[in-house]
Amino acid sequence: MVLTDTHTHLYYETDAAKQKEMMQRCLDNQITRLFLPNVDAASVPMVAQLVQNYPQNCFSMLGLHPCSVTKNWETELETIKASWNQNQKSYAVGEIGIDLYWAQDLLAEQQQAFRTQIKWAKEASLPIVIHCRNAFDEVYAILKEEHDEKLRGIFHCFSGDLQQANQIIELGFYLGIGGVVTYKNAGLDKVVQQIALEHLVLETDSPYLPPVPFRGKPNESAYLTYIAQKVANLHQQPVEMIAETTTFNSKKIFWV
Repeated sequence: MVLTDTHTHLYYETDAAKQKEMMQRCLDNQITRLFLPNVDAASVPMVAQLVQNYPQNCFSMLGLHPCSVTKNWETELETIKASWNQNQKSYAVGEIGIDLYWAQDLLAEQQQAFRTQIKWAKEASLPIVIHCRNAFDEVYAILKEEHDEKLRGIFHCFSGDLQQANQIIELGFYLGIGGVVTYKNAGLDKVVQQIALEHLVLETDSPYLPPVPFRGKPNESAYLTYIAQKVANLHQQPVEMIAETTTFNSKKIFWV
């Protein structure tokens, strides 16, 4: 069995010994593929170091997080793009998108940065990994405008309703399912139950959004097994089948 965490910030753990222990817990739980999104220029080398330490297991995704978009977002973005030309392979552009929970005052800048990075992804034949918080309509409007055969990727940390899920799927995107699916009152479990597995990938977004029974504690990629088991229960399938299908989906997205 191979499990794939399509979205983890495991590199935030800067203590080398603790980071090594976290990676070992992943490998012990057959989580052998981890995709690492940076959030800004400063986090690019952090991602690169973890990829260097585990080249068979960790894969870079480079982009500018919407919460990192400032007035000088263009300069920050150029710094990140420059790293593409310094032998740091990127398997996706992300995480990118719009956040109107933490960063309501810079919507125009976030929209511009999102469009710019979508353009880069298309030019490089890369998928995008979308961060969307309190901004579904704004994100969806841009995706509709940009929609063509080159636009593909993951709607990271999906927590919307069935109608929104179907809108995303119709554009050819996959839904990133994380710890929220285990939350009793979130309602995501009922949505996931109605979505075919061919449209899903798994993620932790560690250290955020830990699944039950770890709510209130830092998340880590090793907890992906709890998310996989929940999806297995919802679809009444063996967890091995969930692992196989979602890992296959991830390979279709990232081409690795």
